[in-house]
This record gives sequence, C-alpha cells and structure tokens, in this order.
Amino acid sequence: MTSDSDTCSFQLFPVIRAAECRDGAVSGMESIRDRISGLCAGDGKRILTVECYPGVDQNEILSMFAPLEPAEVIHSDELALPAKEIDAMIERDLTNDPVFGIMTTRRMEEFFPEDKLKEARGIIQKVPSGLIMVYGTGASLVCRGDILIYADITRWEIQLRYRRGMSNWRTAREKLTRQEKYKRGYFAEWRWADRVKERLLPVLDYYLDMTTEGSYAMVSGGDYRRVLKQAASQPFRMVPYYDPGVWGGEWMKKSFGLPENGSNYAWSFDGVPEENSLLFDFGGIHLQTPAQNLVWFCPRQLLGERVHARFGKEFPIRFDMLDTINGQNLSLQVHPLTEYIQQNFNMHYTQDESYYLLDTRGDDACVYLGIRTGTDPDAMIRDLKDAQEKGGRFPAEKYVNRIPVKKHDHVLIPAGTVHCSGANTMVLEISATPYIFTFKLWDWGRLDLDGRPRPIHIEHGAANIQWDRNTEWVRENLVNAVTMLYQDENGTIERTGLHEREFLDTWRVSTGREMTVRRNGSVHMMNLVEGNRALLVSVKGEFEPFELHYAETCVVPEAAGDYKIVSPDGGNIRVIIAGVRN
Repeated sequence: MTSDSDTCSFQLFPVIRAAECRDGAVSGMESIRDRISGLCAGDGKRILTVECYPGVDQNEILSMFAPLEPAEVIHSDELALPAKEIDAMIERDLTNDPVFGIMTTRRMEEFFPEDKLKEARGIIQKVPSGLIMVYGTGASLVCRGDILIYADITRWEIQLRYRRGMSNWRTAREKLTRQEKYKRGYFAEWRWADRVKERLLPVLDYYLDMTTEGSYAMVSGGDYRRVLKQAASQPFRMVPYYDPGVWGGEWMKKSFGLPENGSNYAWSFDGVPEENSLLFDFGGIHLQTPAQNLVWFCPRQLLGERVHARFGKEFPIRFDMLDTINGQNLSLQVHPLTEYIQQNFNMHYTQDESYYLLDTRGDDACVYLGIRTGTDPDAMIRDLKDAQEKGGRFPAEKYVNRIPVKKHDHVLIPAGTVHCSGANTMVLEISATPYIFTFKLWDWGRLDLDGRPRPIHIEHGAANIQWDRNTEWVRENLVNAVTMLYQDENGTIERTGLHEREFLDTWRVSTGREMTVRRNGSVHMMNLVEGNRALLVSVKGEFEPFELHYAETCVVPEAAGDYKIVSPDGGNIRVIIAGVRN
C-alpha cells in the first residue's frame, strides 16, 4: 500500500501571486538603482533614506546607490552610541543565562543621542542641491526623506548569517556563539528594530528585499501593502525551512525531497510567522518578506477581531515538525507556567502545546508524558542533578510515563507537563507561539552537533513541573481526548483538544467528499495529515480554490470567511485545524 509520504507533492517554495501590481517590481541592483535614479532626477535637493533591518548587508546598500553620486552620504549607524555603551544598556535584558533573556522594552531611539541626530540634520540642511543619501539601521530617525526605502531581511537568513560569522548590530562583544547571537537578536535588537519597521510599513515608499545575497528585489510601498491585504483575505502558505539536530531523523528528508546535508533534519518550521517568510510573485519577480510584516499590517483581517483584541499584533498559533524517524529521543523538557514566563521573561503567555503524530515507525514509538504515579519530587530532581553533574544516567522511565503512540494519535501538553517525543515518531507540534522557552531537564547524556553539551535548566524546570499530572491524570486528560462534533454522509468533524488550560482548540476534519468549516472568529492554521491533496474552497467565492498537499501547513485568515475542505480525487483526507477558542 502506498503511504501519503511516498507520493508527497510538498511545495518547498510556495508562492503568493500578487493580483495587482500597479507600479511594477524590479530585481537586481542595476534595475533597482535605475528606478530610484529616475525619482531623483531634476534640479533641487532630494533626500533618499534607506532604513535597514539589522542583518541587512549595508555595504551592498552603499554599492547599490553610490553610482547615483550623492552630494552627501550619512551612515546612521555611525550616529549611534558606542557599541560598549549599548552592550551595557541591554546587559540586564540578556542576563547571564546561555539561552534565555528578558524581552526588552527599549526602543531604537534610546541608542541614538539627539545631538548626533541634530548634527546630521544640520549637515543635510546645509547641502544646497543634489542627492543626499541617509542609510543604515536607524536612518529614518534622522529624517523621513523624500524617498523612503525599507531594506528588509528574513529572520531565518539572519540566523544563517550568524552561523557564517556575521556579528550582531552594534556590539563590542566578539566571538559570540551562534546561540548568543540569536539570543541577543531575539530578546533585544529584533524587538527595537521591529518597532521601527511596524511604524514605517504604512508610509514607506519602497520595500527592498535583501534576503538572498546578490539577488535583490524591490516593489513600491503601495503594491507591497496591497499584496499584504490580499494575503490577509485568502489561504496562504509560508516558506518553510529545516534544521538538523542531534536527535533528528530522515522522514522529512525523504518525504519532502530535502537536499542532502550530511546529517539529518530535526525541525521543520512551516507555520511560525515570526520566523517564516512569505514569497510574493509580482509578475514573475519574486520578493521574500518576513511573514510577521503581514501580522503587523493586517492584524484584524488576519487574526479576527476577537483574537486581535486578546493578543494584539501577535500571531498566537504555531505549527512545526519534529522528526525522530530512525533518530533519537528529544530532550526531556517542560515549559513554563504563565505566571512564571510573565514574571521572569516579560512574555505575555506561555508555550502550551500538543503532539499530533503524523507517522510512527515500529512498535516502540512513544512519547514521554507526565509524572509516574508515586514519584517522589525530591528524588527525581536529585537524580536529574546527579546525572547532569556527575555524568551518570537519569532513569527517565522510573519517573516519567512512557506512552505508546501510533499515527494520528494526539497528545496534549499544557505548560508544566514533563514531556518529550521518543525515537521513531514524526510529530506535528501544535502550540502557542513562545517557542524558545523550553526548559531541558535531561538530554540523554549526549552532545550537540557542534560537540558541545546542550544547555540544561533543571532549576527553571523544577519550578514549573506540575507533580499532580500523574499516570492516571495523563491518560484521562491528555491522550486522545477526542470527541465527535458532527457526522454525516460526507465525513466527520472531531474535536481533538486542546486541554482546558490551553487557549487553542483543534479539530480534525475527515472526508472523501467535502465538509464545510464555519468560522469561530479566529484565524485558522491547518495541516493535511492524510491524503495527497485537499482543496480549500470559499463558501461565498471570497478567494480562489487553494490546493494543500500532504503535510503542508497553511493559514486561513479570519477575513477569508467560511470555507469547504474538498477531496478533489475522491479519496479519504484528514485535516487538523487549530484556532483560538471562544
């Protein structure tokens, strides 16, 4: 029998085609420069401002526009405080922990002395005529300019550049590990840069995609905003990315046709707007942009009024994949309780989650979940510390329930529950968005791919473990808590979770024909967990039919309205859907 993964048509680079492009997009440095050159022609003084997200190659920006022969060039980075002063200002936010910091409340303006900005404005004022170019991170703090370009880059590309040796913005700290670079970006510099970007999205004149080195694209601000509004009213997919890990497997590599990397692929990020990107097609010119930009610009249409009122401009649902097929167990871990993450890390909500089993191999597939009945908390913590400090083995199955699992099982994991997926499981992880806050308790005595020990957080973990989630409670509340909501000759709709402590709900739709999905005032995120393909069809013709392939994740904005899930080939399909509960 042929499995879904054997015939998978997974799209590695899903494209959203712009329905309208009034001004025309351009690609390549020369074409981009020619477009701006035409706007700068004529007598008088013109100011070109290029605001750069941290991680954008600013040397390339300078090379792109220097042939325009500006009369004056101001590099905004040189107006910022010395790097050591910035390091000191954010030291408390970054903490001494190797992984976790505190979400900063600082703004970019704090790093640019007003006297320096005034001095730069004075220089601009004295130039009698010609082109003045202001570029860099913080350029828009100097002046808006006559032409405002926002030069952007995706979050994943920034991480890859960190790994290749790129430093963070304005730091005197050299030889940071990639984890330290990521922490500084995640907790500090991306936050203040995001606040500037969010402010500029409604007013920028041009959006410049600087993600792919040597292959840049630009579109007018009007066309960029129009395609964002378009995406906020129709189903869409984000561009997925993949990363190896010490416990990783081979399912995704084989099923999705991923490139050989000499190792494995442990993670797939296919439904995380803060990390993933969107790929827009403007008449054959592709432009990649962080998906979070859509959340900031169209929050009400995308999320729904009720969800926006609760979460603001944050996308609260996250889908990713964990592959341990012919791999190893994940680390034994626990996520923080809501009050703990609020008080210690300045986060609004925590990572409640669940594991949906896309596939398993063999008879030993399992998840570790909750505390075994009769466990002595002091003894378990003592054994965890002994294993970590003395290099021994932690007897996981003495303290943690080992739950056998099979394909299509759904395991719920409210924060505070000890858990991990075992080897030979292919997990679709459905969770709330604060995904970085995983307190590892035990990592099976292994090193990471770089040969270093993976950080362990027993103290954080011990403060959050819910010891009353024992064997009986887990089996009654967290394993396959499925209820039938609707059934007819076309198929079924089941509620598969999540637990009452979690703000997400999940539904599984099974059909060999078509089933209508009514909205509940929330954005939906979904994945086709069985069948080769499904069609999403608008009940009122609000969007063109959207094809979803096996194991692909897509978003259905609340503004898209009611829709049907259709089996175009007549075979049985299953879709798992997540939304924010009423």
